[in-house]
Amino acid sequence: MPDFKGRTAIVSGAGGGIGLAVCELLGLGGAAVVAADVFSEGAERAAASVRAAGGQALAVHVDLADEASIRAMMDSAIDAFGRLDILVNNAADQTPELTRRDQDAEHLDVEVWDRIFQVNARGTMLACKYALPHLAARGDGAIVNVASNLGLQGQVIQTAYSATKAAILQLTRSIAASHGRRGVRCNAVSPGLTLSPAARGNLPPELLDIVEGETLTPYLGEPMDIAHAIVFAASGEARYLNGHNLVVDGGTSTHVPGFARFRTLFGDPE
Repeated sequence: MPDFKGRTAIVSGAGGGIGLAVCELLGLGGAAVVAADVFSEGAERAAASVRAAGGQALAVHVDLADEASIRAMMDSAIDAFGRLDILVNNAADQTPELTRRDQDAEHLDVEVWDRIFQVNARGTMLACKYALPHLAARGDGAIVNVASNLGLQGQVIQTAYSATKAAILQLTRSIAASHGRRGVRCNAVSPGLTLSPAARGNLPPELLDIVEGETLTPYLGEPMDIAHAIVFAASGEARYLNGHNLVVDGGTSTHVPGFARFRTLFGDPE
């Protein structure tokens, strides 16, 4: 486990799945954790989990569609712990109703596009904007933006979500270029489909089977699989990693089309 003693980290989307796992790992490493979520009960749950393991944590409500709320999140971290060293931008609007409406471009309502961009892309940019002065002041700051392998590939649905994740990848490179010499590293982690509680509860088994069939590992990833990669990117062990996108999807995005059908045709090697 990397050593985060004396450091303060903000984690957005902390209430469940990947965000909760990141909070727990950072807390185990000794960081003071600001667990932020639009659902206050989720933020409280994450903070309580960190404290139960002996760490320091503060629960904060944040609405990434509201610039003032994002500024308040930064102020809360500084007021509580006196510094900011790490920002993990994990939050995204993936409510089931919105996700169902995120269709192909021909059938995509513009308000769905605008809402997803407002939270995922604009919200991530604003969190970086207000964190950067604090991170640069220390000369040893780290931002980890959670993107997606859908930001690298085409998909028949989730047009807006995929586009926001591609935008976040470019935002990551831009911040690495503009602030790397000021001591701020900015990297991205791109998960594949991850078996969070929300995914297990909201996604049909048929979809999970399709993705599992295209995954090179014999299982789909769990939140902690992604969290370990995020925490590594935020740590001193990754001090020479900057402007990079670390894809953590079990190899889903690496192979030629038709992988699942080739396996059926030729069989898995013994």
